[in-house]
Amino acid sequence: MTDLATTPTADEASDDDAVEPANTDAAPRDGSDATSGTDPAAPGFAWAPADPQPKKRRTALWIGAGAGAAVVALVASSLILIAPGTSVAGVHVGFLTPGAAADAIQQRLAETTVVLTGEGGDVEVTGADLGASVGAGDLADTAFAEHPMWNPTTWFADPIDAAVILDEEAATHALRAAAPELYTEPVDAAIAFDPGTASYVVTPAQPGTGIDVTAVQDALQQAFRAGRSHVDFDAVASEVEAAITTATAEETVAKLNGMLDTVGFYVGEERTVPVDRAVAASWLSVTADHEAGTFQITADAAAIQPVVDTLAGAVNRAPENARVITDSAGKVLREEAGGQTGRELGDTSDVASDFAAQLGEGNAAFQLPVTEVPVTTVSLARRIEVDLGDQRTYLFENGNLVNSYAISSGLADTPTFTGNYRVFAHTRMQNMGCFEGAPYCTEDVPWITWFNGDQAFHGAYWHNNFGNPMSHGCVNMPISVAKFLYEWAPVGTEVSVHH
Repeated sequence: MTDLATTPTADEASDDDAVEPANTDAAPRDGSDATSGTDPAAPGFAWAPADPQPKKRRTALWIGAGAGAAVVALVASSLILIAPGTSVAGVHVGFLTPGAAADAIQQRLAETTVVLTGEGGDVEVTGADLGASVGAGDLADTAFAEHPMWNPTTWFADPIDAAVILDEEAATHALRAAAPELYTEPVDAAIAFDPGTASYVVTPAQPGTGIDVTAVQDALQQAFRAGRSHVDFDAVASEVEAAITTATAEETVAKLNGMLDTVGFYVGEERTVPVDRAVAASWLSVTADHEAGTFQITADAAAIQPVVDTLAGAVNRAPENARVITDSAGKVLREEAGGQTGRELGDTSDVASDFAAQLGEGNAAFQLPVTEVPVTTVSLARRIEVDLGDQRTYLFENGNLVNSYAISSGLADTPTFTGNYRVFAHTRMQNMGCFEGAPYCTEDVPWITWFNGDQAFHGAYWHNNFGNPMSHGCVNMPISVAKFLYEWAPVGTEVSVHH
């Protein structure tokens, strides 16, 4: 029997199952004719429609979307990952982010083990124990910058080298704990003041023993670079230099003794108030800085203050006036005294503390605050008068009589000539008249001051008749007076001879 079905209504048909309305004129599927009934009230029948078309499948679309997402993810990951085949020393960091690569580098170094052999025995210390580091973050960043995954031309490049650094304090502590028998403490150089020589002296440093941290670092470096997790190290005791060496102490002692050579309070270049070496040393403290391997020099301001309190008496002085000898017109004939400036010490309230700070810097020459008092120049206009009538010589200075002396001028046959003259020369001693044909000969005449040709003032040791003419034209004077005038009257001094 052939299956028949009623035609579904429009509401019953789905979009995918929609069928054409029943056609009473349609031929049966088998090709035979069919005639519909003529009764309008009779229900309508039709052949069952053909099987509905299957739904369209979108599997290919979904497969394509998944592959695209994977490609996008791959591209995105290539922008943050390090290229395959990249290694830092012996650590492979390909396909890792820089952060993960840094962790891997540092972890590998921390786990790398140094096996101490030799005198140290077979004990082990790790990179972590030794405080080892390589700057893992910077290395990872470099690896990514030079070998990004997105750039295939950078894949499988040569390894990036890494310099291993040890924390010396941590490494020494770990090695000392592992092989204590290899360690002895060095003794630092010392400095002391020796009262016998009034100088600082050095006690030399004594080296200790221990394991060479640099050699351990090199061994760890080689292992890490080769990608090995273990390395044997021949742990033999080596000399360990003291923190403060003999050379450092000697350099400091040279500085200290140089300070003692120059220590004092200065006015310009003059060391006006020297300080005893032992006193200066009592001001100073020399402290060893074992961590820095140096010595620190400090000074005690309170110890310096008692010396500061005495400075005024040693520094202050009145000026000494300069003196010049002139003629009556004011022409300078001779500088009698150069003079000396006076000085007055200024405020010393901060001198002790300032000097202490200066000594700490190695400078022992302290410049004092001093005010200079200038020199005044005094002019002394000198002249000499010889009164032949009185047989006296008069010495004047700035118009004032300084002294007068009895003299012996020339006899009537050999007079002392009157007139105005000037001193033109001085002779300490000579013979007078001792030549062939001379009427007299007097040897060793002293303190001769020449003023008119061969006439002069001079000492006379052969008589004591001063106040009366006695000479051959010269002005005889007692030897002490002749010497005074010789020194008192420079060349150019005016001489007036009159009656």
